[in-house]
Amino acid sequence: MKSLFAAGALIFAAALPALSHGEPSWRDFKGVANTSFVEPGGDRAIQLSIDVAASPQAVFDAFTTSEGYTSWATPVAHVNLRIGGIIETSYDAAARIGDPGNIKNEIIAYLPGRLLVIRNVQAPADFADPRLFGHTVTIIELAPIAGGGTRVTLTNAGYGPGEAYKTLYGHFEWGDAYSLAELRKRFERGPVDWAAQAAKEKARRAARRVEGAATR
Repeated sequence: MKSLFAAGALIFAAALPALSHGEPSWRDFKGVANTSFVEPGGDRAIQLSIDVAASPQAVFDAFTTSEGYTSWATPVAHVNLRIGGIIETSYDAAARIGDPGNIKNEIIAYLPGRLLVIRNVQAPADFADPRLFGHTVTIIELAPIAGGGTRVTLTNAGYGPGEAYKTLYGHFEWGDAYSLAELRKRFERGPVDWAAQAAKEKARRAARRVEGAATR
């Protein structure tokens, strides 16, 4: 399950991939640090960070421009950088801006090269609980580090009590770690080739169908 942030919370909603070593975890992603915490009122916050080999402004642009977003997060994106503006995205390469199944995050606040705060306002129809997730806020902080890189800290705050919030928390703890790892990969390897990625996935699906037919 990807993150609505990176498919949107940035982040972000697809099925969790099958992992050979058991339940998915934020630990699946090398270089991600977890400093999650419980707030004084009892709500929980996911807080993850990763170091990226790019300047804070370059990382900020990767979140806040349409071209930057599609270079790593989703094949379809449109970003309107202003207070109240929308980051609209889709994992479906055939989607168009304005489609009802797209992911939308509202920009609550930003400081160029330093900070971005967003809240999800539209999730896909099959998403677990968009109402509850809309009560959380995602804060992305960018800090320069030695060597010209950036420490990216993503805090997803506002997880209340109850099983529904617990399920969402597990979803986004993994999904946000996935998103941060993909962001770092973008600056290590270059922009994502979405057409090549789609062709590879099509080939994998075809191979699975052949394997399934052979076992029947």
